[in-house]
Amino acid sequence: MSFLAYFNSLKEPEQRLAWAVAIAADALQIAALPLFAEGGASPADSLLDLIVAFVLIRLLGWHWAFLPTLAAELIPGADLFPTWTAAVWFVTRQQVKANNDSSSNSSSISNSPSNDPEILPPGSAPEPRR
Repeated sequence: MSFLAYFNSLKEPEQRLAWAVAIAADALQIAALPLFAEGGASPADSLLDLIVAFVLIRLLGWHWAFLPTLAAELIPGADLFPTWTAAVWFVTRQQVKANNDSSSNSSSISNSPSNDPEILPPGSAPEPRR
């Protein structure tokens, strides 16, 4: 699947905005490398990373992938790798897969008979089948 096809598969505007924020933050850190070269010792780098983490958590909700990303951003030179973009890809990929799985499961449940046992409501037991 190409990036454009994947991006078009994102239905939620929050997911698309999260992608834009992550790509912009990573591009800024790469383009303005002299400002961010110190890694965690750079106040501009730390401020940008905290703002990006806050915005992404507000847009996508808390996900464990944001924690190692924030920690990796503190390492000098790690800003050359698009860590925020990778984290957003990981989170949105899981959300898209979950949405696709739930929609395909709901359509397959209604169209095909199930092999699961029937769950009866509480009350007296029905007569046994003979």
